[in-house]
Amino acid sequence: MIGEYFNVLDSVDSTNNYAMARLNEGPVAEGTAWFAMEQTAGKGQRGKAWHSPPGENIMLTTVLQPALQLPQQFMLSMAVALGACDFFAHYAGDETSIKWSNDIYWRDRKAAGILIENILRGSIWQYAIVGIGININAPRFPEELANPVSLRQITGREWDSIELAKELCAFLDKRYRQLQPERMNEMLEEYKSRLFRFNEPAFYRKDGELFQATIRDVLPDGRLKIEKEDNEILEPGFGEIEFVFTK
Repeated sequence: MIGEYFNVLDSVDSTNNYAMARLNEGPVAEGTAWFAMEQTAGKGQRGKAWHSPPGENIMLTTVLQPALQLPQQFMLSMAVALGACDFFAHYAGDETSIKWSNDIYWRDRKAAGILIENILRGSIWQYAIVGIGININAPRFPEELANPVSLRQITGREWDSIELAKELCAFLDKRYRQLQPERMNEMLEEYKSRLFRFNEPAFYRKDGELFQATIRDVLPDGRLKIEKEDNEILEPGFGEIEFVFTK
């Protein structure tokens, strides 16, 4: 069960790095979770830093051993995103969504990010190190951040970030137990039903070009299927397209 072994760390460089170090020392029970009060070098997607004042937010990593083949790894990304979305929507309401591929949004503002790092032994998917950062108690954010939001800003109250992190583990565990190859289509349809901007015209940037397009589908390998205004169809993979926010 995810979070059955729940560890609170006072300060680490990043919870994903800490989990990786524990795995390098020897076997770790699947579902073990580490919560950090402080990260000195938190990691986001595509090498971005993730900063948080001590004790303010959820900074959590769990170690999983998915019974999947490597080509099915987008299933794990969907399961984790759905679990995090379930958790945040439980407190913030049904305006919570998943921004492709696995950020959690409330309205058009970012509430959480997910970083999954894999350990392979040859072609065997041995471990997935799943890191999740969720904005919980921040009353405000630095101006240079584009569009963040915290649960406190939405609800008007402060929360116990450790207790919420334990609840998050339960939401993740429920979704992880659904992670069966024969349920791929079912999970994909639910993922699309929660997807930010799905079937809504919006602006994107790819290879320096700014254009308007509409997300029409998500393919089983995780690529988007988007339709431009001239009816051209693009199928970008992760990191190949940028969501553009206009005010």
